Amino acid sequence: MNELKEIKASPKTGKESLTDNGQNTNYNLLDFWRWSVSDILSNATRGRFAEFVVGTAVGLNPENLRNEWDAYDLTTEDGIKIEVKSAAYIQSWNQKSFSTISFSIRPARYWDAETNMESGEAKRHADLYVLCHLKHKDQKTIDPLKMEQWDFYILPTYRLDNYERSQSSITINSLKKLTEPKRYSELKSEITKSYKEQKNYTQQWV
Repeated sequence: MNELKEIKASPKTGKESLTDNGQNTNYNLLDFWRWSVSDILSNATRGRFAEFVVGTAVGLNPENLRNEWDAYDLTTEDGIKIEVKSAAYIQSWNQKSFSTISFSIRPARYWDAETNMESGEAKRHADLYVLCHLKHKDQKTIDPLKMEQWDFYILPTYRLDNYERSQSSITINSLKKLTEPKRYSELKSEITKSYKEQKNYTQQWV
């Protein structure tokens, strides 16, 4: 029996039709995207959207598709490995109060597509973390597409490795003690700065 290999996805335009025995239906891939991910306030979609937002700030190439199983979320053209997390006060469901802001920073093993198994030790594989806080508190005007409604916290990974209170999550109040929030326009330069800090720290222990 031939071994099944990893299927590499290719970029789509959205115009690709659903077909039935070679005949186009009345629906295409754009219909699916609109149906499935238009609610960018939902937790799962907001997380992916936050990855996209950070990617656009560092020059994301849309041809390089998101890989669900990568050990980190983004890699810049300069090779900087970035992990992205998101949180928001307002959710897409009914709420009695705003959500408590906390970001997962749990170390993890990564999925090796070549072996189809989890690989390596549980650790933080990225060079740095970008913690994206959708800070807007008005349900009527919240819009994740407006970058001014976000705060971005950038930390080199070693600072989370050395974080003493918890190795699984960090609250917004604790995060503010470690770094200041940045605007979307500052993301690229702050990511470069954070990467240099991480690299300098790592070189001290080589």
